[in-house]
Amino acid sequence: MTARALAVSSPLGLAARRFLRHRMAVAGLAVLGLLALAALGAGGIEALLDLDPVAVDLLGRFAPASAAHPLGTDELGRDVLARLLRGGRVSLSVGLTAALAAAGIGTAVGLAAGYRGGCTDALLMRLTDGVIALPLLPLLIVLAALDLEKLGVPAVWASSEQVGLLRIVAIVALVGWTTVARLVRGATLAIKARPFIAAARAQGAGPGRIMVVHILPNLASPIIVATTLAAGNVILLESVLSFLGLGIQPPTPSWGNLLTNAQELVWSAPGLAVYPGLLIFVTVIAFNFVGDGLQDALDPRATDRRA
Repeated sequence: MTARALAVSSPLGLAARRFLRHRMAVAGLAVLGLLALAALGAGGIEALLDLDPVAVDLLGRFAPASAAHPLGTDELGRDVLARLLRGGRVSLSVGLTAALAAAGIGTAVGLAAGYRGGCTDALLMRLTDGVIALPLLPLLIVLAALDLEKLGVPAVWASSEQVGLLRIVAIVALVGWTTVARLVRGATLAIKARPFIAAARAQGAGPGRIMVVHILPNLASPIIVATTLAAGNVILLESVLSFLGLGIQPPTPSWGNLLTNAQELVWSAPGLAVYPGLLIFVTVIAFNFVGDGLQDALDPRATDRRA
């Protein structure tokens, strides 16, 4: 059998082929790739088009789209396209980082609960149920409104852009791990009953090695799918917090606080609200489509008719 045939018939090759047949997932992945490239290349695009996201021009407020400003200017004369690119960098980085952090916490909790069982399982799952029972948005608002200076954080750090980003990531990760934890626990319960786990125990493998080496690699599918789906939800949460003035603080742009600035200008300058709102909508839908495609592609029970 040729190397190409082996690659196509391998589990990864079959999963890739199933994913590629999911047209909306492929389209979503392409959209996310373009958005990521645009956000990462914001500086180059700004230099190429001679744009400045922070330059204020009060004489050029609400300018229409032109060669100098492809999407016009905002209420302070700042270029809308440049601010959308910089806002995309913030929103996408917060969404992906928080989703990965939540997935890490959920994986650790679910793996320990599923493998250990007994009191450990009961304690961790009751903790998970308690977090799920909390009203999410009010809790996020309360946590985001905490004054970091009163908690002992130096004023210089508390007002810095990096701490603001880390704060949102930490808040969302602390309440967003429950779905991954429940999925990982269920999968762990099924995997630890398989013969190869008993064989590993018979060979003297300890609990830590079994969990990390033998069980965790088999949990990749549910973790990847849950993380992908969670990224879209995190971007929505960040946008809501920023819209309420509790998320990413100006002058750092994010899609959420761009919507906040535009809420009183919807009728006079609708584009200022339409552009960031449309980007949030497209990004969340794209993440959901990619998550659906990965779920179908990585499902071990899925069949490949052409295999």
